[in-house]
Amino acid sequence: MPISWNEIKNRAFAFSKEWADEASEDAEAKSFWDGFFHIFGISRRRIASFEEPVKKLGSKQGFIDLFWKGVLLVEHKSRGKNLDKAYTQALDYFPGIAERDLPKYILVSDFVRLRLYDLENNDIHEFELQDLHKNVKLFGFVAGYQTHKIQEQDPVNIHAAELMGKLHDLMREVGYEGHELELYLVRLLFCMFAEDTGIFERQQFQDYIEERTSQDGSDLAHHINTIFQILNTPEQKRFKNLDEQLAAFPYINGKLFEEMLPTASFDNTMRQNLLDCCALDWSRISPAIFGSLFQSIMDKTARRNLGAHYTSENNILKLIKPLFLDALREEFEKIKNNKNRLIDFHNKLRSLTFLDPACGCGNFLVITYRELRLLELDILRALKGDKQQTLDLNIQSLIKLNVDQFYGIEIEEFPAQIAQVALWLIDHQMNQMVSEEFGLYFARIPLISSSTIVCGNALQIDWNEVIPAEKLSYIMGNPPFVGYAYQNKNQKADLEGVLSGLDGAGVLDFVAGWYVKAARIIQTTPIRCAFVSTNSITQGEQVGVLWSWMLAQGIKIFFAHRTFAWNSEARGKAAVHCVIVGFAAEEVSPKWLFEYEDIKGEPHQVQVKNINPYLVDAPTFILQNRRHPICEVLPMRYGSKPVDGSNLLLSDSEKKEILQHEPVAEEYIRPFLNAEEFLHNVPRYCLWLVDCPPQKLQQMPYVMKRIEKVRNMRIGSSKLATRELALMPTLFAEIRQAKTNYLLVPCHTSENRTYIPVGYFDSDVICGNANFQIPEATFYDFGVLTSLMHNAWMRTVCGRLKSDYRYSAGIVYNNFLWPQNPTEKQKQAIETAAQEVLDARAQFPDSSLADLYDPLTMPPILLKAHQKLDKAVDTAYGKTNFKTEAERVAFLFELYQKYVSCLPEKTKSTKKSSTKNQ
Repeated sequence: MPISWNEIKNRAFAFSKEWADEASEDAEAKSFWDGFFHIFGISRRRIASFEEPVKKLGSKQGFIDLFWKGVLLVEHKSRGKNLDKAYTQALDYFPGIAERDLPKYILVSDFVRLRLYDLENNDIHEFELQDLHKNVKLFGFVAGYQTHKIQEQDPVNIHAAELMGKLHDLMREVGYEGHELELYLVRLLFCMFAEDTGIFERQQFQDYIEERTSQDGSDLAHHINTIFQILNTPEQKRFKNLDEQLAAFPYINGKLFEEMLPTASFDNTMRQNLLDCCALDWSRISPAIFGSLFQSIMDKTARRNLGAHYTSENNILKLIKPLFLDALREEFEKIKNNKNRLIDFHNKLRSLTFLDPACGCGNFLVITYRELRLLELDILRALKGDKQQTLDLNIQSLIKLNVDQFYGIEIEEFPAQIAQVALWLIDHQMNQMVSEEFGLYFARIPLISSSTIVCGNALQIDWNEVIPAEKLSYIMGNPPFVGYAYQNKNQKADLEGVLSGLDGAGVLDFVAGWYVKAARIIQTTPIRCAFVSTNSITQGEQVGVLWSWMLAQGIKIFFAHRTFAWNSEARGKAAVHCVIVGFAAEEVSPKWLFEYEDIKGEPHQVQVKNINPYLVDAPTFILQNRRHPICEVLPMRYGSKPVDGSNLLLSDSEKKEILQHEPVAEEYIRPFLNAEEFLHNVPRYCLWLVDCPPQKLQQMPYVMKRIEKVRNMRIGSSKLATRELALMPTLFAEIRQAKTNYLLVPCHTSENRTYIPVGYFDSDVICGNANFQIPEATFYDFGVLTSLMHNAWMRTVCGRLKSDYRYSAGIVYNNFLWPQNPTEKQKQAIETAAQEVLDARAQFPDSSLADLYDPLTMPPILLKAHQKLDKAVDTAYGKTNFKTEAERVAFLFELYQKYVSCLPEKTKSTKKSSTKNQ
């Protein structure tokens, strides 16, 4: 266990004074370095291990003066000798050192001067021996006080995951698997972290393996099992004749090493792999991303099926800062100069409790604990003032926050174990920081307190059994990202059990189960909640189902991040668009909305009056799925649906083949457009046999073969309605083709587009059911629907298919509020600008709409035409110069509420929260 900095400084002062007189030509370097390392509490046995000779490569001969594998290389010269030459000589040894053993520091000296090279940070520190006591903190890595700035993107995290993944695979290949393998790896990880962070002596675990086990790995498992047993045994209960090297391991407790595991089996390759893992500097590993580190070695298919995902530290802070951290920091700043209030505030922090009901490997809990401990450290600094000595003596009793304030639920055992260990590790890292700050080593070993991580199904168990609601402060987390269409049978069953009583619950994403359970547990409590979620729960039909119920329970949103791109720590980062919703069963002020101009960028924070379920600063109401437009505009309907087994639809080559044999069929072949064909200029056709007389069909055997296939396909369907359609195999299943020119709006389009491409077509072009159509639409209709005003509305209220926009007539179009009573001049300006958009498109006849509306390739002339159209439409609405899209949407919502309030009661069809229901 490291000694205090004050003691180290005193020893350093005495050492430098002693050697100021003894550093003669005849002085012994060995005695010098024995004394030097004694300053930092390094044992004689440990020092002796530094003296093992390492020869240079090639014809050169020489021995390193002192070599601490993986840490420090010392080269000593006589008084007055050249230290540059000593450094060069030290580097000459590197080719003969195994890569994993290369040192991070080089120290050269001549009895009078000390020069330390930090090879990782490329820093050099030189000082006189008499000033050693002033520079001892440079040697924190020797004393066991070294604290790294943990970096989320540090390559060591990825390297550690790869090495541990390799060890995992090697052990599984020899038959060591399942629960035993997972717990074994967790224990190994703890040991490697412990020896790099002062829980064990530096490299204690690695040295034991290297020195006491056979190179072929045959006895390694036995020795590791012995270490595990020692770590679970209090010192006073160990054998009196226990091997000295084993006895040096501390008692850990915490039940981490309690379970007896079957003996594993290692070979040379596996032993070397474990030593490679040990050689990493585990003090640089972030416990906050242990989730992604360990999940990366799980089976990828299993991970995908469980909906597992990992949230970056930045995104975790997006949630916890507005949920509680910002308010706590603000409170601290107000009372930091008042001792009594600081003490009360400190006690308040100790009283807070946190539940993550989908905790995975504990990322949210770990980051939360770290941030609270940093706040606690600021409290101690404020309390300390100039009273350094008082805090030195009582620092352990002054640390109030502990891991027992944290609770989690995780369905898989392995991540649940990792979550508990990760909290212990971040606790130790924060204790190291306290030790560094106040100069007195502080560690909670053996482990006494622990977090409560329950391995179970969060949608099945009662959260009150994990922690009673009356003792809970916050609920937070990142439940699985599983859309309603991708849920397996078990997930659907779990969700149905939670959502019983919610009409239309079958359309809800999996995360909705966590919202509903949270809403129930927080009733009549001040508990505040926040979840990272797929943005679909705040868009489209899911809003009406989920949030109608949530609002009826008295739930109110007090902060939200609008749609942003979720960043993962895991390999193969998923392209997921997320929101964060903070809510409570009471009013919370102030309310904060985080808006993103670029979904991959940083948000702009705005204080708002209200946040509705669409995450807009606007009145709270739910848009209903309307059968007719709220305004007096042309109706929108789906295109025609084939249900043909791809036999009525034709590719370009299939069309040519039919016409080659049956030219008479040309009269009944029409261009066909679904969204793909419309957006990407894909030539496609269909057999449109609505008016084809029977005798004509008999003259087309090639066509008849395809019709027969349609009939057989429909007869073989499991759906009665489809089987009935087999009686009319020549026709589309649903025919809605306009008899006039029409406006086409694709059902799905890329989220990258600022504008949904919309197009005009005549009645000879068959509109498929992957589009909507508006017959007899005018340039004015085209102009408004193509405008930024309509597109902003669409982006806010439409559903999603993965991350693509999913347009709908019932929610998007029929609820859209068109300009009210525009003047003829305003309408003419919109029509003129709409024509200019079409003219700009026409200048690029070989470019698809997908190309024209790609933000990276959109022609400037087309962009300018759209911008002119946007101004014309904004003018018709009576408001221009919107600063953000959120402001534009808020305007539309305000307009919508005013409009609906004036409608007859029977036509409003807009739900508001009134009475509670179950």
